[in-house]
Amino acid sequence: MLDAILAQSRNTALIMGLVALIGLLLQKKSAVDTISGTVKTVIGFMVFNIGSNAMSAVVNDFTTLFNTAFGIAGVTTQVELATALALDTYGTEVALVFVIGFIMNLVFAKFTPFKSIFLTGQHFLYFACVIALVFIANDMPMAVTVVVGGIMLGFCGAALPTLCQRFMKDLTGADNLSMGHFNCLGYAFSGYVGLLFEKAGGNKEKSDASNVNMPKFFELFRDFVFSVALFMVVLFYIAVIACVVNGHMDVVLEKSGNNIWFIYPFLQGLQFAAGMSVLIYGVRQFIAEITAAFVAISEKYIPNSKPAVDCPAIFPFAPTAVLIGFVGSFLGGLVAMAIMVAMHSSTIMIPAAGICFFSGGTCGVFGNIHGGWKGALVGSFIVGMALTGLPLILYPAFAALGIADASFPNVDYNILGAALNAILGIFH
Repeated sequence: MLDAILAQSRNTALIMGLVALIGLLLQKKSAVDTISGTVKTVIGFMVFNIGSNAMSAVVNDFTTLFNTAFGIAGVTTQVELATALALDTYGTEVALVFVIGFIMNLVFAKFTPFKSIFLTGQHFLYFACVIALVFIANDMPMAVTVVVGGIMLGFCGAALPTLCQRFMKDLTGADNLSMGHFNCLGYAFSGYVGLLFEKAGGNKEKSDASNVNMPKFFELFRDFVFSVALFMVVLFYIAVIACVVNGHMDVVLEKSGNNIWFIYPFLQGLQFAAGMSVLIYGVRQFIAEITAAFVAISEKYIPNSKPAVDCPAIFPFAPTAVLIGFVGSFLGGLVAMAIMVAMHSSTIMIPAAGICFFSGGTCGVFGNIHGGWKGALVGSFIVGMALTGLPLILYPAFAALGIADASFPNVDYNILGAALNAILGIFH
């Protein structure tokens, strides 16, 4: 009986449900709302698992084909999949770091000059995964992982958005919002790249991204699901055709299950996008109730706090800059991948459409504020190289824990995660 109870204590869906229940009780919600919110949270996490399983199956097939065709280990920079793998194995540690991180975010916002309340729960979860995995990779006790990791996550949630605040004020004309997306180092960098172009004497009015006419084709990429589907279809066709050309038709036929192998890459790309759609829906559902509790608490007890919102909130301010940033980031990712190939790296990071659109597009907006389209393009290009290249630092440690074939791409995860890994390595 005790073993059964302990086994359930590692059921992440139940842990998330318990957190939601506590939050709803603290808000003094009605019995109906409390039960409904708790159940929705548990179901949301179960939906998340369904999506992650679908994505994992597709990525496993792609990895086999890619490795067979090119003789190298190809890894997608797909944070959603990496998170799913982490939660599947270390769900309890990640969930506790996540919860303590949220609480400490409120504490830091209350008692320090860092006033951001990080409302983008899914990105808080992604960073919780990275922090927990770094501690676990260094054989830290669970108590240290959860407590110290949670404090670190809470501090990052309150402090990192500060790096972007001057540019957020310049963009929105107000100081009541901050950036709730853990690529703040990249966004601030892109903003400063824009300042360099401004100081170089560029005409901001003429160079603004809004004056650039982008091809209509790029507007398709504003649909996140479409961009992911298209990108994965292309990747699958590259891997499958390379297998066929290099004499590995047997592997292709085994994976496709029939002789009509040329349809298989198309269907697999769509299957991956479908899995991601399900996964994201699940994340939003189980995060919603938890985030709502912390919002209610912060509004009541933390005056002068700033909500840190997800990056698409600023896209309407410069929609063309978003597309320029997407293109620049993707090109930067391809260059980083080419460098890995040229240096005969045993692991090749593959840029993902999702990260290039959201993080790259946001870099484009920040670079455009002062540097126009040049700032948007150059800033996103350099950050795009980092988004694809930096995951190589932590990937070996994570792969040893079973988190393989996917990585955590954002700049904040990798720079701060690598620094933490180096510090913990002293005690390991």
